[in-house]
Amino acid sequence: MKYICLGYMEEKKWDGMSDSKRQTLIDECFAYDDVLRKNGHFVGGEALQRVRNATTLRWKNGKVSISDGPFAETKEQLGGILVLEASDLNHAIQLMSKHPGVRLGGCFEIRPTEDIGLADRPSEKAPARR
Repeated sequence: MKYICLGYMEEKKWDGMSDSKRQTLIDECFAYDDVLRKNGHFVGGEALQRVRNATTLRWKNGKVSISDGPFAETKEQLGGILVLEASDLNHAIQLMSKHPGVRLGGCFEIRPTEDIGLADRPSEKAPARR
């Protein structure tokens, strides 16, 4: 089963680290991602740019409203995502609890993916059969 792991962090805490400490943590995270990849658990993942580069869309007063920044005013912001293959939630928790990113003082939110039948929908490139 696939799980989406959302990694949250405090940018101020990150900014307060020395360059060498940040680089060490990044290297440890990449090394653990390689372990997950080697064992068939790493499906994909991406780090995100700073929250100041975020744009949020909302439906407001019958139209789309666009605002700069993240949708929530909290200390912890979404810093990246990891797509994980695990046998069940307990397995996903076990794998992610070893991830060095947990030590940033933020958190990882782990959610199972939902199969909503997108694979069964005809693509835009291929016409639907009748």
